[in-house]
Amino acid sequence: MRSALTNGFPFTAVVGMEDLQLALILAAVSPAIGGVLIRGEKGTAKSTAVRALTEILPPVEVITTCRFSCDPDHPDPDCPDAPHAEGGGERSLRPARLVELPVGATEDRVLGSLHLERALSEGVTAYEPGLLAAAHRGLLYVDEVNLLHDHLVDVLLDAAAMGRATVERDGVSVTHPARFVLVGTMNPEEGELRPQLLDRFGLTVDVVASRDPAVRVEVMRARLTYEADPAAFVAKFADQQRELAERIVKAQSLLSEVILTDAALRQIAEICASFDVDGMRADLVTARTAVAHAAWSGRTVVEVEDVRAAAKLALPHRKRRNPFDAPGLDDEQLEQAITDSTPPDPNPDDPNPDDPDGGGSDGGGPDGGSDGGPDGGDVSDGGRQDPADRESSAEQDASADQPPADRDVENDRESAGSALPGPAPTGQIAASSEPYKARLLSIQAAGAGVTGRRSRAITEAGRVVGDRARVGRESGRPHLLATIRAAAPHQHSRRLSSTADRPALSVQGSDIRLAVREGREGNLVLFCVDASGSMGTKRRMGEVKTAIVSLLLDAYQRRDKVGLVTFAGATATVALPPTGSVETAVRRLESLPTGGRTPLAEGLLQAVDVLRIAAIRDPRRRPLLVLVTDGRATHGESAFAKAKRAAGWLGLQGIASVVVDCEPRRGVRLGLAAELATDLGAEYLDLGEVAAGNLVKAVTARSAA
Repeated sequence: MRSALTNGFPFTAVVGMEDLQLALILAAVSPAIGGVLIRGEKGTAKSTAVRALTEILPPVEVITTCRFSCDPDHPDPDCPDAPHAEGGGERSLRPARLVELPVGATEDRVLGSLHLERALSEGVTAYEPGLLAAAHRGLLYVDEVNLLHDHLVDVLLDAAAMGRATVERDGVSVTHPARFVLVGTMNPEEGELRPQLLDRFGLTVDVVASRDPAVRVEVMRARLTYEADPAAFVAKFADQQRELAERIVKAQSLLSEVILTDAALRQIAEICASFDVDGMRADLVTARTAVAHAAWSGRTVVEVEDVRAAAKLALPHRKRRNPFDAPGLDDEQLEQAITDSTPPDPNPDDPNPDDPDGGGSDGGGPDGGSDGGPDGGDVSDGGRQDPADRESSAEQDASADQPPADRDVENDRESAGSALPGPAPTGQIAASSEPYKARLLSIQAAGAGVTGRRSRAITEAGRVVGDRARVGRESGRPHLLATIRAAAPHQHSRRLSSTADRPALSVQGSDIRLAVREGREGNLVLFCVDASGSMGTKRRMGEVKTAIVSLLLDAYQRRDKVGLVTFAGATATVALPPTGSVETAVRRLESLPTGGRTPLAEGLLQAVDVLRIAAIRDPRRRPLLVLVTDGRATHGESAFAKAKRAAGWLGLQGIASVVVDCEPRRGVRLGLAAELATDLGAEYLDLGEVAAGNLVKAVTARSAA
């Protein structure tokens, strides 16, 4: 928990972060907006700005004896500490509170926990409030929110949306107010939030360090001056801080008087529709933000500039259709949407008010446009499409949608069955097509990893499969039956050793057993990709990239880390060290050139080195190696034998792996990738079997053969 600090860095001293400051202020003026997500590279003052915000927020009046910071004038009737005294009882003022949620927090710490010893020994359901209760009527700050476990993120966002936290477990049934401004910061390079969770944040800001040397100099000067004498630096900005705090209070009081006209509502609806956002949350958040911006600007009627500012903050993260779309908002598209949604001013000089175009006949179409179509588009520019072009386009779309196993992707050279084709020209870059639903690749043996959605593991969430002793004062969900069994043999001796009346069941801390749960874990999926000329044509490599992008999309949805090793020519390269940013992996893969000879052994050894370092940094995350190759090794003497030795050694390390065979399906097949899979102890897949829909068909075909 963190309160306002006397010598904290002043909010008004933050340089070059106007959009970030505006988003935080609007969320403070109107908490109904739903909080702020701040995305940005490291070292961009994200955390500094958030922590500085509390110093300009007005103090909060609370009921002194209430653990949940109830408002004395409007106490919550369902507060666990209710009923409160008439008129709220004793009152007190406290500074605005910033509660920080650590990445490694447990669900009990967030929601609150049951006092287990008292519950079992005294039969008392004693509830201890958690971080959500502490954040009520303040700010809840989650640094690196993208690294939180999914179930914790769900809890946070549900509480932020509903304004209440509900605990229904282990005999506890408690609901308490939890209205706070949720602020999350994240570095996109470390992974993205799921789209449905991203949408629950009201506003989002992408922060990048300025490339203007003058601004960077100002940032350095401010920070160094603050570090040299914090008190003097804070005093220098005292007047600006006070003025800003007074303006926030004034905006909060003006908020209820702001009028959101029908024209502004229509404009917001048309802007949201033009960006093709899902659901109605975007419209509601944009409307609330526009009202807050008008109040912040001292106006009582929402104007176009309020709608523009609101859309820039509320829509960028809602227009993304898939996780690989670039974030941000196209300013030109926004201005066009605002222009299209703004009714034209009446022109008294117009001879025909019913004909805005002056009654001319050049428009031709019913909307005053050309005859090319309902949107008035020019025929030559796409308003009308030639039938032959439509057929060609439809054929291309059908080909893109067809699963890779059903496509005829081999050219004449591959059909000839050349065992070792000559190296293809180096430097070619093949593009992937639309990703498809990939089959699940997982580690077969259950482990004990970080909570995720891929392989079976002992995790903090899931079905109960056993129990274990508690370590020290460790928190967690108790296994009640196992705890009673552990305490039962000691009841007679405990009654004899005590002079006081003992309860029917005497439970001590050493008796407590915690539930062991089996769920799913997140893995490190390391792709080791053959980018040499032996992979065939540019179109064939496009098939390979599409399969890998599909697996990367699956890894994004399952909350995995990913890495990318490529090998071609004479060496292997770590194209992407293990990261949570699947988006970065896709960019690196798309720009991957192909060609040259095949250093297969070097690629495998490079993968081993990457996994060794990853195990030191993140020992709980189990690796899954995905080798994508046709099995041909053409670099150096006895290249394939050397590759087999490397594969055999890697298999002895117990690393789970999958081999995706990219050998052409026509002509003579050498089956080298299958040999490598045997040496690795790996699961073997043909390239066409990566698609989930092709798996059954491929297995059936092999059985018939």
